[in-house]
Amino acid sequence: MADIAKIVDQLSELTVLEAAELATALEEKWGVSAAAAVAVAGAPAAGGGEAAEEKDEFDVVLTGDGGKKIQVIKEVRAITGLGLTEAKAMVEGAPKTVKEGVNKAEAEEIKGKIEAAGGTVELK
Repeated sequence: MADIAKIVDQLSELTVLEAAELATALEEKWGVSAAAAVAVAGAPAAGGGEAAEEKDEFDVVLTGDGGKKIQVIKEVRAITGLGLTEAKAMVEGAPKTVKEGVNKAEAEEIKGKIEAAGGTVELK
């Protein structure tokens, strides 16, 4: 367990950009997507009666670039900390989730920034 604690400490020291690069490298190495794992882990149990509760976490999904791809790529990079290649792939591959599990205020802020750049966004 001591080795795991060391790894966690080392990962905590990474910058956002380094963490994004690490995630991409691990996805390529193991052929999996961290977003897919989060989606599976976060899926509600069948028959959950909690659907009536007010939603307090949102996923911000980019649905299109509105013909202003460069501006939207710049905004996605600023929001996510992704590199140019990853942000470009996200914008070109829309619909793609930009941020997961954010509160309503942050989700609305991100939506506003991307829409101001010319993109289209859905909150789920």
